[in-house]
Amino acid sequence: MASPLDTDAGTELFSSYEAEFRLVQADILQKLDQIPDLSSEPRKAAIAQAERAVEEADELIGQMKLEKQNIPSSSRIRVNQRFRNYESDVDGYKRKLRGLADDRAALFGSRYSDNPSGSDMQLEQRQQLLSGTDRLDRSTQRLKNSQALANDTEAIGASTLADLERQRNVIQHTTDMLLESEGYVDRSVKTLRGMARRYCDPDLPSLMGNLALYDIISNTYVCAILGWLRIG
Repeated sequence: MASPLDTDAGTELFSSYEAEFRLVQADILQKLDQIPDLSSEPRKAAIAQAERAVEEADELIGQMKLEKQNIPSSSRIRVNQRFRNYESDVDGYKRKLRGLADDRAALFGSRYSDNPSGSDMQLEQRQQLLSGTDRLDRSTQRLKNSQALANDTEAIGASTLADLERQRNVIQHTTDMLLESEGYVDRSVKTLRGMARRYCDPDLPSLMGNLALYDIISNTYVCAILGWLRIG
């Protein structure tokens, strides 16, 4: 038997396949225990059901074999050991089923013959058809699950891109405002410097004129500062 499921090792998808395998494995063991007590039609039906379960287990083994390549190396050793145990278990189930199916006396009961009748062949064909339908249904469901996972991943990616676009717009707007503010400050500084030079000119006519010019400079400076603060 395989070792207990260790959900800490491996990816979420691998763990999902592993859990599903263990459910199928329990179903196989139950059917294998029941078959020896059956004969004729019930025995054939039980064997067919067990064969379908083994086929499903085989499919899950294939899925796990692919997915375990994505597991980190630090965890892959334990996962590989469990995987080999699962493969060995399935091989054992196949051998036991072949032995049960080869017991024709138990399989056909009093109707046992080396030349099967037409009704027996039709029953076998129906069972094969049902087995194929079951496999198709399981494969379809797995495809649907994979598609749903892909859709969820795509939606998350689209949401992330939208958030990044909004953040880029905010940063661009802030940058534009800063550049515009720097332009206002530069013009204000140039104006103040020009007015300061005129204020210091010794040819100004009178003290009253100087005071008036000083008042103009002060008001201009205050207005420039207030304008810069509003922009910032």
